[in-house]
Amino acid sequence: MQVVILAGGLGTRLGPLTADLPKPLVPVNGTPFLAHVFALLEEHGLTRILVLHGYQGHKLEDAFGNGSQLGIELSYRHDGPRLLGTGGALRNALDLLDRELLVLYGDTYLDIDYRAVVSAFRDGGKPALMTVLRNQGQWDTSNVIFRDGKLLGYDKHHRVPEMDYIDYGLACLRRDVVEELPANQVSDLAHLYSRLVREGRMAGFEVSRRFYEIGTPQGLVETERYLASRA
Repeated sequence: MQVVILAGGLGTRLGPLTADLPKPLVPVNGTPFLAHVFALLEEHGLTRILVLHGYQGHKLEDAFGNGSQLGIELSYRHDGPRLLGTGGALRNALDLLDRELLVLYGDTYLDIDYRAVVSAFRDGGKPALMTVLRNQGQWDTSNVIFRDGKLLGYDKHHRVPEMDYIDYGLACLRRDVVEELPANQVSDLAHLYSRLVREGRMAGFEVSRRFYEIGTPQGLVETERYLASRA
């Protein structure tokens, strides 16, 4: 399945580390973070990858090229003169998308069974699937209601006590769902996901391993430790 990586953010919480670098190029144990992600995806047979970038995006293309040296096939799409947000960036790349795609963020490392996620998506019959982790406020603020294998609620902005799961940061989508996003507009995938959940069109898949991220200095430290232990 095609993988789409959203890598357009500014990375302001990392301070000087991203003054002249896009966040996915921040070194982690001496290697650009996104190279670790590419290696993980390649381990799982996911080798066709589309990177959607914005801030300093040309440096990502310069660093990785077409991906052949990494054993993967890379393509890119730039936001354009303004950042479009996660939803806008994905809609802007509609012509490059396969019928089905995996979507993840360029600052996360998700060490899970991707084949199981894809199988659950295809077997479930719904046009979208969200991976979720039982969080209980541990890794970040919980934003998902998930009960008996069903995704019952998702909202990043209006939390309720029943939310003890969190959006893990990996979704499966059909291309026609992306077409529902407004063209040439700034938008957030979270709004699309919330609507799909309300309409019963998004399945949930529970994972058990925590996520790692480099969006914050503390997250960067934890990710460095994890990747060092995995080497």
